[in-house]
Amino acid sequence: MAYNYKTKPYEHQRQALIKGAEKNDFAYFMEMGTGKTKVAIDNASYLYTQDKVKGVLVIAPNSVYRNWANEIDIHCPVEHDVKIHKKNKIFDWNDSKLNFYLMNVEAFSTAKAYKVIEKIIIEHYKEMMVIVDESTTIKNRSAKRTKNLTTICRIINYKRILTGSPVTKSPLDLFSQCEFLNPNLLGFSNFYVFRARYCVMRNITVGGSRQVPLPMYYTNLDDLEMKLKNFSYRVRKEECLDLPEKVYVKRYVQLKGEQLEVYSDLKKYARAIFENEEASYANKLTEILKLHQVCCGYFVSDEGLKKDIDNPKLDELLNTIEENEGKIIIWANYIHSLEKIISKLETKYGKESTVAIYGAVSVDQRQEAVKRFQEDKNTRFFVGNPVTGGYGLNLTKAHTVIYFSNSYDLEVRQQSEDRAHRIGQTSKVTYIDIIAQGTIDEFIIKALNNKIKISAQTLGEDVLTFL
Repeated sequence: MAYNYKTKPYEHQRQALIKGAEKNDFAYFMEMGTGKTKVAIDNASYLYTQDKVKGVLVIAPNSVYRNWANEIDIHCPVEHDVKIHKKNKIFDWNDSKLNFYLMNVEAFSTAKAYKVIEKIIIEHYKEMMVIVDESTTIKNRSAKRTKNLTTICRIINYKRILTGSPVTKSPLDLFSQCEFLNPNLLGFSNFYVFRARYCVMRNITVGGSRQVPLPMYYTNLDDLEMKLKNFSYRVRKEECLDLPEKVYVKRYVQLKGEQLEVYSDLKKYARAIFENEEASYANKLTEILKLHQVCCGYFVSDEGLKKDIDNPKLDELLNTIEENEGKIIIWANYIHSLEKIISKLETKYGKESTVAIYGAVSVDQRQEAVKRFQEDKNTRFFVGNPVTGGYGLNLTKAHTVIYFSNSYDLEVRQQSEDRAHRIGQTSKVTYIDIIAQGTIDEFIIKALNNKIKISAQTLGEDVLTFL
């Protein structure tokens, strides 16, 4: 294959491009940190040199899609024009260059954005490529953005999906991602036929009479693995990059005093809710959330007020920091926890010591936070919500990553881990989980490891657990 790279590829990137370059529909299932963005840019550029593509619609999560502009300038070897989607603005098409149009996937839930893209696609679909970065954002087949994106892109000749974790909950995650590429790739007419092939279901009774199907176990995964290989390229970091090792450590704490009392009372109430057949799924989730919040050092009163509790996890966090040198990433799930941690760090180490990324932080402030953490020797701590800050960021100056808390979402865990463990990292990375023993914390870790096993089986990989 003749192609002039602008930036030298790793061998695995070259092989990925060779396998996917000419395909109409293809999936780059390349683990985070292996450079799948560069491969996708090279794929689009190659098709441009073959007069097959003149425009590329890049769809990515809110925290990621703007980063593509810089990556395109670095890696694209042909004359190009990059536009970032703005409200109601029509894409200006330049016939003399390769056109890139960058868009937030969340926008596809809105009618206005849909109409803008619809106009572009109708006019240029014969010479367009669509790339969905972090394609698990469209794994929910019922979501409006998934439906809109799948429908509007059906007529486009060239489509790519990118993700390092195509299976985050179950093999069923794959259906909508592959349907976006081409409904015929997996060989099933609809989701329910697909599910019947790879998942054994059972009905449970909720609300006294309503029957709800739930997965019991997964089957025929070797068959699914073989089908995926026909239209995808899979690589993990340990297979292709000379990166330093990951080290996992657990630090346990014991609930005590008021925290233990509150947790015990909530646990009794939660057990009663779970034993009540008429209790809704939402009510059960609420009780789990309450238990997790108590483990993180606070609870919400009946009046809706947040009340702090003396929390050994916070003390353990500060002790762990004292035991480790260099820059440190700290992940936590709740704004209340994040603000508490930030306050403690700024009080003890100074205001310049800490930067943060979570929902309340603007896009410009997030970029500045990353720059400071990577370049400023006085900035030692990066504190963030892994859902907001765990995607698309380069935080390789950190050699220690602390999880003050976890969620049940495997993709969020893996993405946040790999902010530090990626190309550019020169030292081993230590991941420290602070766990309240005998609580919901331990159940969350167990659930994450179970999801890792299912993902590995689906993709034909060795089962590796991080804890």
